[in-house]
Amino acid sequence: MLDNKTTFLLADDHSLIRQGLVFMLEEIGLDCEIFQASNLSQVLDTVQSQAIDIAIIDAHFPDGNSLTILPKIKEINPEIKVLIFTGIDEATQSLKFINAGANGFLSKLSEEEEIKQAILRMLRYGQYISPLTQALMMNSMQNPKLINPLESLTERELEIAELYAKGLGNLEIASRLDLKQNTISTVKKRIFEKLNIENIVELAELIKNNHN
Repeated sequence: MLDNKTTFLLADDHSLIRQGLVFMLEEIGLDCEIFQASNLSQVLDTVQSQAIDIAIIDAHFPDGNSLTILPKIKEINPEIKVLIFTGIDEATQSLKFINAGANGFLSKLSEEEEIKQAILRMLRYGQYISPLTQALMMNSMQNPKLINPLESLTERELEIAELYAKGLGNLEIASRLDLKQNTISTVKKRIFEKLNIENIVELAELIKNNHN
């Protein structure tokens, strides 16, 4: 890939971040074509219309979490390499993105040299796995809930989570499971805390992406 022109997609809702990445690509001296996106919809449109080699994508956008579109990106272009470049915590989040199809995860707090090295590794090897994420991947073999957050739920919590994801409300779930409505509300709060999510849409996406 280094010998040919490389097509990049830089996706972040902050133009300064995208511009900073453009400068880095210029400093590295790559022969490349660069497309930009500021939301998830533009990411999908660009991947659909352009032959993107490497996409450098933030984790969160105003219109959602990029975790939800990773499988779609890979479906559109199985050869694309995706580097998640974000400010969220690598220790708790990177495996979710790797598991959903990302080829690398890099913190925005990284030094400039590390960012350049990550980009070069994506070019040469098609992936960038930091020492921290490598360690997490090793740990996940003994602790599956690191890579599949649903593993942290009890059987009952998972059952209720699935009903929420299907569109049922507190009253319907309480009736179906013969439980009190306030019990269901309490379990819902616990599910959201365990999965580090804020709404039913995120829950439904987690279940779609992680449930076997």
